[in-house]
Amino acid sequence: MSDLSPIARFGDLLAYDLRDVTSDLGALDSRGFWVVAADFEGHTVCARFGQVTTASLTTPQDWHGPDRGAWTSSLGRQEYIARVRLIREHIAAGDVYQANLCRVLSAPLPRPQNADIAALADVLEHGNPAPYAGVIRLPAHGVEIATASPELYLRREGRTVESGPIKGTGRTTADLLEKDHAENVMIVDLVRNDLSRVCMPGSVTVPSLCAVEPYPGLVHLVSTVRGELRDDAGWPELFSATFPPGSVTGAPKTSALRIIRTLETAPRGPYCGGIGWVDADRRTAALAVGIRTFWIEHAAPDGPVLRFGTGAGITWGSDPVREWEETELKAARLLTVASGMHQTMGTIGGAER
Repeated sequence: MSDLSPIARFGDLLAYDLRDVTSDLGALDSRGFWVVAADFEGHTVCARFGQVTTASLTTPQDWHGPDRGAWTSSLGRQEYIARVRLIREHIAAGDVYQANLCRVLSAPLPRPQNADIAALADVLEHGNPAPYAGVIRLPAHGVEIATASPELYLRREGRTVESGPIKGTGRTTADLLEKDHAENVMIVDLVRNDLSRVCMPGSVTVPSLCAVEPYPGLVHLVSTVRGELRDDAGWPELFSATFPPGSVTGAPKTSALRIIRTLETAPRGPYCGGIGWVDADRRTAALAVGIRTFWIEHAAPDGPVLRFGTGAGITWGSDPVREWEETELKAARLLTVASGMHQTMGTIGGAER
């Protein structure tokens, strides 16, 4: 069996020597280097590590992923399309402007006793590099997460806080529609409002709106929202104002969350949550939105499974079939990489369905 000692890695930062684990977000305002895994449903694990070093990316370790055809979805194609139509009915009734509809994919682990989430993270970094890629391995605390997230939830430099919501996805720039731009602007307004609850009056700005960014197999529209935290606002207040991230909920957020709870059939877990690190001594941090994220669940009814989430933002302009296809596009490359077939990606083109 692999050495499953507690570690975390984000970019070239490698943390080890676990010291404390708590669910108290106030600990992030104390001292030390912390790693954070916040589930979409609100369960948070904050882990303080005693040692942090720089580590370059290594050759992928031995990872035995699920067969590419072994994945099952919490919502099938017709179920998902029907729920998109229901969200459009909610929009027509004025209940919500936008809601994110997600599904969770699951597959049994072929060799659960040797399933090291850090090995999967290495494979992902080689096969699907992402700006907020990372891994948190805390098996004794039920946290085994590997993310290839392209999306910034929160970055901090002293009192400056920044978010980078993603809304709008296509295979190429030509695929992006008016609906994608409208969706992004809606979420930017939501993020501005969230940050305004804990930032100095007048300090929240949008330095970048709807920038096109390319990623393996697809492109996204990405915006930047920035503000200056009030002196009386710490990490508990910041999470209270902004979590779950607006890009994976909808607008208005409270209404979108209510609709999500009625339409989705599986908890999202780390998917769509917050994943990253906080250096309390230097008052710096980088937390990703937990998209393009895998996690191992050992307590599943049928034995250890690997899970992965995918979803799409639904607006009045959404075409139900196209939204299903967007969830497929977002999942295709990652599932292929996690199945250990990343070396053949050139023949698949990153868009297998």
